[in-house]
Amino acid sequence: MRLRRSKLKVSISMRGDNRELGRKGEDLAASHLEGLGYKIVGRNVVNALGELDLVAVDGRTVVVVEVKTRARAGRRPSDAVDFRKRKKLTMVASLFLQSRKWSDRPARFDVVEVVSPPGGAPMVRHIINAFEAVV
Repeated sequence: MRLRRSKLKVSISMRGDNRELGRKGEDLAASHLEGLGYKIVGRNVVNALGELDLVAVDGRTVVVVEVKTRARAGRRPSDAVDFRKRKKLTMVASLFLQSRKWSDRPARFDVVEVVSPPGGAPMVRHIINAFEAVV
């Protein structure tokens, strides 16, 4: 029983650390995109279907950005954006575009990978048009 409690405490602690790491990754991704001239119009946008990490505008194009942050190199962070995740993002983005009356604007999905090793400089990789909408 103590072992279970111990594991639960570690899991909760790690979840908090992951949230902080994810927030830092989103901050770095937003700064990177702004440096490229994108305008950030939404962060952690929540609607009835889910959440979008970042929403930006690049010219007239609405860019839905999924940010994947890892503390160490290894498997590419973007590998976590599988079919199920792409489908979910498509649905959430569609509702977002409708709510803003932006359904007539071009839109795309980008992924920003952030690898931020403890004590090291973070690396940001921006994948433009990372995937097509999944219907």
